[in-house]
Amino acid sequence: MFEFGRELRRWFGGAGVPGAFQDGLTGGDGALLELLELDLLRAEAKAADVAAGRISAKDRPQRQLEAAFVWRELARRTADPGALRKAAAYAEQAADGLGREARPQRWAGARYEQALAALVGAELFGDLGLNAAADFALIEAVKSGGAALPGVLAAAGRAVVEARQAMASGDRETALRAAARFDAPIRALDVHARRGGAGKLLAAGVRVDRAEMLAACGTRLKDPLLLRMALDGLSQAGEGLDAAYEPLTWARVSIAYGQTRAALGELEGEVAEIAEAVNGLVAVLEQVTRAHSPMDWARAELALAGALQALGEAGDAVRAFEQALACYDRALLVLSEQAILPLRAQAAHGRVLCLVRRAELTADLESLDDAEASLRVELTLANSAKDPVGWAVRQLSFAQICEARAAITGRDGAAAAGLALSAALDVFAEHGLRSLTDQAARGLERMRVRSTQN
Repeated sequence: MFEFGRELRRWFGGAGVPGAFQDGLTGGDGALLELLELDLLRAEAKAADVAAGRISAKDRPQRQLEAAFVWRELARRTADPGALRKAAAYAEQAADGLGREARPQRWAGARYEQALAALVGAELFGDLGLNAAADFALIEAVKSGGAALPGVLAAAGRAVVEARQAMASGDRETALRAAARFDAPIRALDVHARRGGAGKLLAAGVRVDRAEMLAACGTRLKDPLLLRMALDGLSQAGEGLDAAYEPLTWARVSIAYGQTRAALGELEGEVAEIAEAVNGLVAVLEQVTRAHSPMDWARAELALAGALQALGEAGDAVRAFEQALACYDRALLVLSEQAILPLRAQAAHGRVLCLVRRAELTADLESLDDAEASLRVELTLANSAKDPVGWAVRQLSFAQICEARAAITGRDGAAAAGLALSAALDVFAEHGLRSLTDQAARGLERMRVRSTQN
């Protein structure tokens, strides 16, 4: 896998690389970054620092934009907040150096890069204020960029902001309106793609943004129409992508496709579709490695874990839950490096659900004890002030362990579960997380019914 990436390492991995490559391996071509494994990407970021800081640098804002791009990609793959801060700082310096009136389109590109850093930060660290900051920058970029590529990309970015709002709390009509916001940018990017360059990857990325929103809303609302729309968009996004030359874009498309296919198969009771989704996600993990992109690898493991859980539910298969647990454990090897990642809380919650379901199928209280012990460690590490949603997700997990133990033993655990669910419900409602709010509310209703029966 990544044969061309290994060729880059062989050609340029040694010391003393001369000439045009002295400031990096990609020569400013962002499309080539996908081929660089993590150690080479870090070297590329350091080389971009040198190029942007050189006194004799020509067109310093352009060098700063290139540095922002590389550091943002490093942050996206590693969830390193320091790398993200560097990306944002370089983009801001580039915008200051260009000036809105003197070079409006290039300035729009710099503002777009600032917005992308904020969007990555919001996704990685769950800071919703960064979405608002990104939207402000994108509005300015749209005005200055117009119909040129920076303006088109900024319009796509604004669609992403609206999509994230729809994913959190929207109904079907909200999701469809958010999806429609992507149509014009996608058409414009398709035109750029036909001209060559990075247009194909840009268009694929925007299609995936749209499909991920539709899939998230479709899964939450149990709406097969939205899930099928997502699959159609992902099929178009994957056309012409080669895992050897566009490995990370291909992986992102394939992960989303597998997740969506599994969700639709679970909704419609099609076990064969879920099994095919599992096979597709296994194929992704044969291509994507932890050494190349830790976060993409972790997301692929979590997607496979979710599909295996769906397969286990469809057939009451304990083995599927055991395989899902292994996926969660592997993903947490990466995600545990950053304690406040929302994705880490989701992975820990998914692992607990998996242990609970396996315990219910086998009446195995030891599994519940293991789950509770690991969760108590998670709660010790959690900071409710810095990461309230992650803390609330862990409370939701604790309540589900209490419920499962009560179901197996017949002992009433409603008091502890009720306290945890009430605390989680308040946090989810405050942050507008409708699906998690619904989960907590359903849990409280089950507690109420159980206490009435007792």
